[in-house]
Amino acid sequence: MASNTSIRSAKFDSPGKLGDMKVASKIRFSATLLRPKATAKAVSWTFLTLPKVASAKLPSRSMTSVEGTFNGLAFQATLEPDGQGGHWLKVDRKLREVAGAVAGGVVTLEIAPVAQEPEPRLPADLRKALAAATPGARKAWSDITPIARRDWIHWIVSAKQAETRSRRIRTACDMLAKGKRRPCCFDRSGMYDKSLRCPVADDTSK
Repeated sequence: MASNTSIRSAKFDSPGKLGDMKVASKIRFSATLLRPKATAKAVSWTFLTLPKVASAKLPSRSMTSVEGTFNGLAFQATLEPDGQGGHWLKVDRKLREVAGAVAGGVVTLEIAPVAQEPEPRLPADLRKALAAATPGARKAWSDITPIARRDWIHWIVSAKQAETRSRRIRTACDMLAKGKRRPCCFDRSGMYDKSLRCPVADDTSK
């Protein structure tokens, strides 16, 4: 999610050996590690875009959690939709440094969808709202799947304005209290409403 990646950023396990990971179908590819275009707030992360042929092998055009290797190091992450039917991956500094990768360099990945979807990280403002919500809303939140919780979070944090985000949190609590298990009419791929996109790369890292 290009507008706010604090929740849906790739969360990596401690790098290590791949071990006995069971995967349905491994996807192998290489990609250039890019630095996002400079903003007022300095960032230490980098990102890469999946080749179209690799992205096409994934089961969804929306967020997809994967596990595999990054330059030979075991990792787990959630790929973000780029709004064009593809995906991109946010790479934090820790993984990049341990993998010996640098912005502008080429990295090699081998990935596959995870067997079990990980629990998404809950934004502080949504956590606070759920704590103050009705028992019905809290129960609905607990009863839905991790993928459904991820969709709610994705919908909320994709808001471009703080006011819109606050309104979506209130709406989410109300909809959950009424038994709604997914946000209505939310384009998870970003292909239709153009709300999701890959970060813009700094020209010097290409």
